[in-house]
Amino acid sequence: MSDLDSQTAYWDAAATTKRFTHPLHTPWLDNVERSAAILDYGCGYGRTLDALEQQGFDNLSGVDTSPGMIARARSLHPAMRFAVLDTPPTLACPDASIDMVMLFAVLTCIPSDDAQRLLIGELHRVLKPGALLYLSDLLLQDDQRNLDRYARFAEPYGTYGVFETGDGAVCRHHPSGWFTSLLAGFETTDTRRTTVTTIVFQRLGVSEPECLGQASVGASGRTGMAHLRVRPSSS
Repeated sequence: MSDLDSQTAYWDAAATTKRFTHPLHTPWLDNVERSAAILDYGCGYGRTLDALEQQGFDNLSGVDTSPGMIARARSLHPAMRFAVLDTPPTLACPDASIDMVMLFAVLTCIPSDDAQRLLIGELHRVLKPGALLYLSDLLLQDDQRNLDRYARFAEPYGTYGVFETGDGAVCRHHPSGWFTSLLAGFETTDTRRTTVTTIVFQRLGVSEPECLGQASVGASGRTGMAHLRVRPSSS
């Protein structure tokens, strides 16, 4: 995975200040055994794993490309298992060893098609037959601010929806049809589309959406999200 698609330096620099609030839809967990082996890919500082632990799950692990994020996760949750991905997206997990993978707001941090496909292929490898991938990520937005930056950065990055943030990250918002293509090796069990109220944060005079975890509060906005629960195809 290229430096652009991992952005480790950016996430290390932000590791102590970022705050994430990506929603967990707990009804999708109702039929998952509480002893299931769950991997949070792109776990950050462990917020989603903490929410899963509060739901009674006890076989939890998280991986991230950012050593800074993993250091913060270990400090906040010393009893949980965390590891740094040295060669993302390659995982140390054996084939067919994981019952559920959580992939929350990770693809938005991976700009290129090829890198996203590599990641999904690696997750397919480690999932057991009949296991679950719970993916939740950012859709293309229709407000003028986002439309302007999609247009501005489409040519430099070669993909509509990829853009630079004011604090140095490169992010991607997706057309809903992209997930269908990306997950061609999976069978969909559930889908949801939500629009949530997010805080727009201010830094150096540039507004950024809450999903990027800015530090100081500004006005509120709306963010469209896609949520998919899928299983590896049996064919």
